[in-house]
Amino acid sequence: MRIRSWKARSKRALVAAALTTTVVAGTAGWTVGNEQQPLTGPPPGTSSWRADHSLGMRLPDPATASPARVAAFFDSLSAARRQELVTRHPSVVGNLDGAPIALRHEANARFLKAERKRERARSTDPGLTAQDRARARALIDRYGELLAPGRQILAFDPRGRGQVAEVYGDLDRADHVSVVVPGSDIDLNTFDRANDKYGTPAGMGRSLYAAAGKRTAVVAWVGYTTPVGLGPDAATGRLAEAGAPRLARFTQGLTAAGAPRPAVFCHSYGSVVCGLAAPRLTATDLVVLGSPGMRARSVADLHTDARVWAAKDDSDWIGKVPNVELFGLGHGEDPTAPGFGARRVPAEQAEGHTGYFTPGTDSLRAFARIAGGADSVGATRTIGART
Repeated sequence: MRIRSWKARSKRALVAAALTTTVVAGTAGWTVGNEQQPLTGPPPGTSSWRADHSLGMRLPDPATASPARVAAFFDSLSAARRQELVTRHPSVVGNLDGAPIALRHEANARFLKAERKRERARSTDPGLTAQDRARARALIDRYGELLAPGRQILAFDPRGRGQVAEVYGDLDRADHVSVVVPGSDIDLNTFDRANDKYGTPAGMGRSLYAAAGKRTAVVAWVGYTTPVGLGPDAATGRLAEAGAPRLARFTQGLTAAGAPRPAVFCHSYGSVVCGLAAPRLTATDLVVLGSPGMRARSVADLHTDARVWAAKDDSDWIGKVPNVELFGLGHGEDPTAPGFGARRVPAEQAEGHTGYFTPGTDSLRAFARIAGGADSVGATRTIGART
């Protein structure tokens, strides 16, 4: 009888996990997803950086040097030496966690201009296909948008689907910093798309910055390969496992460069990334919204000293996703469930899966308080809380 009961429970869990693969997506894709190859490893141009001994010293290896080691290295350089490295290696400096913030902005502007110039040449290359030339023209426009006056690009990597991070506010002078981690269907092209504005990292970041005030800074971070549409990528932790070390290193780089420890806001599949990164995150707060699970059974299972918050509105379709994890499918417990232990963020006024950062909602007001360092937002702490 006991064996039969165990088999029945396993069968139900397997069915639920299988259902998860058809339901879990991230933000906007409703097509069958294609398997994505995660972008890992050091920034583009690392081989040239490693071979550069012009300063009479070995440059810190982007693949192995800690952000603290990177920060110490740049602190030891004169302004002129820093500029030499930006000029010769913009793709590395712009993506090097621990490098000075202003230097990264400058380096990424240089790298974007170089990539735009390269795509201009490709756009008229008769040796390329018409499709490749059209893609080059699209990238010229995209890079031009990111180079618009006032934009602060903290990371830029054109490889694969492309990755980017943008700052809203003054990161060097902010009293409080937040990082927004998005879910599926987000890359260089959809980072700040016009439709579904508050479902994009740019829209979330700008909205949070406007609500939190001038003493804060917000970084919209697309530094991992996200799932595309529906499919196994959205229902497994494979891409999150590849992205988690990148997120952890990014937050470590912010503090190494002198910024305050950030509050990290994780939307949808991004909360899976945050859950796996939690033990290594340099963060004051970990806020998940519209989460399918964090691959953890409870806050204690996250092994973090950050305060953990969770939000989910009743109209969010993510609530229909079975909270199971079996044979690698599904992402585990609902962070808003009693017993998980997260502080509950009110979200009655948010609508749907991408409405949490919409101006005027109770969820955005609560997020702004968290971003500003408040330890209470009128939320109810769930049963068994350990934050």
